[in-house]
Amino acid sequence: MPIVKIELFPGRDPEKKAELAKAITETLERVGGIKPEATTVMFVEISPNAWFVAGESLGNASRGT
Repeated sequence: MPIVKIELFPGRDPEKKAELAKAITETLERVGGIKPEATTVMFVEISPNAWFVAGESLGNASRGT
């Protein structure tokens, strides 16, 4: 039972997340032979202020995310 956890900044379109979850599920079925009902995809939205790279908050960065 694969669990795919995707951590990202808030604000993504729910329809795009659904499209991505479907594509991931279909890929696991096609490549890994895993039945779709066995796959879980989770999106965890994390504020840029709570996400740090190299000790620097991404909330202070001007990155295209």
